[in-house]
Amino acid sequence: MNILELKNITKKYPGVIALNDVSIDFVKGEAHALVGENGAGKSTLIKSCTGAVIPNEGKIVIEGEEFSSLTPQLSEAHGIGVIYQEFNLVGELSVAENIFLGRAIRKGLVVDKKAMAREAAKIFEQFNIDIDPNELVGNLTVGYQQLVEIAKALSQKARILIMDEPSAPLTSAEAERLYEVVEKLKASGVTIIYISHRMEEIFRLTERITVLRDGQKIDTVKTSETNMDDLVKLMVGRELKETYPERKACISDEVLLDVQNLSGNGVKDISFQIKKGEVLGFAGLIGAGRTETAELLFGAAKKTAGTIQLNGKEVSPKTPRDAIDSGIALVPEDRKGKGALMEMTIRSNTSIAILERISKCFTIDSKEERRLAEEYKQSIRIKTPTIEQKIKNLSGGNQQKVIIARWLASEPELVIFDEPTRGIDVGAKSEIYTLVNALVEDGKSVLMISSEMEEVMGMSDRIIVLCDGKISGSLDRKDFNQETIMNFASQK
Repeated sequence: MNILELKNITKKYPGVIALNDVSIDFVKGEAHALVGENGAGKSTLIKSCTGAVIPNEGKIVIEGEEFSSLTPQLSEAHGIGVIYQEFNLVGELSVAENIFLGRAIRKGLVVDKKAMAREAAKIFEQFNIDIDPNELVGNLTVGYQQLVEIAKALSQKARILIMDEPSAPLTSAEAERLYEVVEKLKASGVTIIYISHRMEEIFRLTERITVLRDGQKIDTVKTSETNMDDLVKLMVGRELKETYPERKACISDEVLLDVQNLSGNGVKDISFQIKKGEVLGFAGLIGAGRTETAELLFGAAKKTAGTIQLNGKEVSPKTPRDAIDSGIALVPEDRKGKGALMEMTIRSNTSIAILERISKCFTIDSKEERRLAEEYKQSIRIKTPTIEQKIKNLSGGNQQKVIIARWLASEPELVIFDEPTRGIDVGAKSEIYTLVNALVEDGKSVLMISSEMEEVMGMSDRIIVLCDGKISGSLDRKDFNQETIMNFASQK
């Protein structure tokens, strides 16, 4: 039984066809994956379902009732809920208050907090979720906050639940809890529309997969009748020969970065070196100190002890500008909060770190600025009709590419990539890996922080493992082993 049908959905923006005559049906109680490269049209499609986007053409059919478009209120009233990558929670309110935000249960004119807590507890009990409804949401881990978002949607009687990159911010244990909840939701008759770039969880959780590419539906396949290679080929329109492209041996004996006894920002007495032409991986669990170390190197946090040497010269960046001037760049984990300047154009985002270099007499050389932005648009395949497009209008993967372009333009000697492929499709991942290889083959050095074990092992020449703000282990490539890394990460 089809609970939701999208018929010939088309959405056009100036210079871009975001969706072109897309038709998909969703069956009650199934998990149906939407996959495709960044910019394929996935976000536009789900926003059409939630009323955030009005299609130019096509129909949306919910349990036989036909609509040319929806509003957020109409979508919710017909049982469509959505869990976005960025949660819509208020940290200062309790779990129950967040679940019933805007729909508070009242006793007369007074908000009945006890009744809301009881109703929240019923939802949690149904899915074996151990959360205190009276706890402040701000005190919960990211994984539990996500479960609160799911409970909020279920309290609104959601029969169709859209999950957009739900496992991206989660630890392995939290992801396992999420998978259990998804299976229980399916068993209760809820339809899951599941968007993820993690192939392993798509094959684990879903019954069918729809592939989008460049705003068009390429195919819908049964999960049990396809494999990862065929799916990737459908997504990118080409065969990716290797997940992790081979790299020429390019590590020099010369040390580029020498860090000794570095402390501060939750990090304690860390020492390590990175050679020219080397990719050093940082592994560890969330909160281990990987990002915190990167912030110290980039001048985004204050060090309390230790030394940092770059090319044999001591540097002590107190601000990111100091680090940039020294030859250090950071592609941050939080691309929207700390990377992209959302209201500015691709051109401005690309040039922001080098304005002094491309200015004459306090005036930006606009011709050079445009040349650089166009050059990186082509070389790293940023999907956009124009560099004058605001970065907020790009997909997450293309936003990440613009941030990378910014730092490449600054011509750094050390590039720190913090979770560089989080929320990015397989095609864009391959392009970023190729870009990393090109950097080190050119004599630059890379510090790569990643929570994806395969990625950190596939891309690194050496791996340092952190735990509780300290280095707990170090491995050369020949000794890479997932179990050993996890033992170091958890100090077993």
